[in-house]
Amino acid sequence: MLRNVAAVLLDGVNPFELGVVCEVFGIDRSDDGLPVYDFAVVSAQGPSVRTSTGFTLGTEHGLERLETADLITVPAGASYASREFPPEMLDALRRAVDRGARVLSVCSGVFVLAAAGLLEGRRAAVHWKHAQELSRRYPHLTVEPDVLYVDEDPVITSAGTAAGIDACLHLVRKEQGPEVANRIARRMVVPPHRDGGQAQYIERPLPEPGGDSVAGVLVWMEQHLDEEVTVEQLAARAHMSPRTFARRFQQETGTTPYRW
Repeated sequence: MLRNVAAVLLDGVNPFELGVVCEVFGIDRSDDGLPVYDFAVVSAQGPSVRTSTGFTLGTEHGLERLETADLITVPAGASYASREFPPEMLDALRRAVDRGARVLSVCSGVFVLAAAGLLEGRRAAVHWKHAQELSRRYPHLTVEPDVLYVDEDPVITSAGTAAGIDACLHLVRKEQGPEVANRIARRMVVPPHRDGGQAQYIERPLPEPGGDSVAGVLVWMEQHLDEEVTVEQLAARAHMSPRTFARRFQQETGTTPYRW
């Protein structure tokens, strides 16, 4: 079931991460034959929420709105990696999962799910910047620092910012099929599915050359983007076998030479 969706907010919520879930689930696209979700923005701390960028949002919905949601999304917010969360909010998330609803976090929203105990023994994604802190605070979960999202149904976690789009579209694709997900992505002007992971963003795109690094080849590739080249040719430039080069390229960039 993916009909009734709520985004639950705290003071300090990041507008972009909130906008991601609003864009996927909060817009009426029935004119394009797409599903319409019963979508609500919920405040866990009163009728207004102050965002991380200084403006205030008002909503008529409190935590009671979560009781009927099929999916509860938790966007990121300022200091989520270190703050305490309202017990009433954590209780509501636990009750939702107990009755069969899903929960989905965007970026540091994963700390809310972890605080609620919903990630015990599960894998989780988070922005690479927060991966170490998440592991330190919650050692009974497995952090996947390189992926864009992790689906541990009924708990879905995503990495930083735009990875929330990937996670939301994944859930739409899973529940309502690839055609619906593709058409929503087309309306949003985003790819319906992205390959690769966070490693391509963690590592510097053009690291300092080293004896066993592909950095020199990356510099050459950037200067010859208009040319068709093969992995074999690139491997020869790196003085490696094609297999070794492909493995080393994946390790250093998080993707394949062709996708890079």
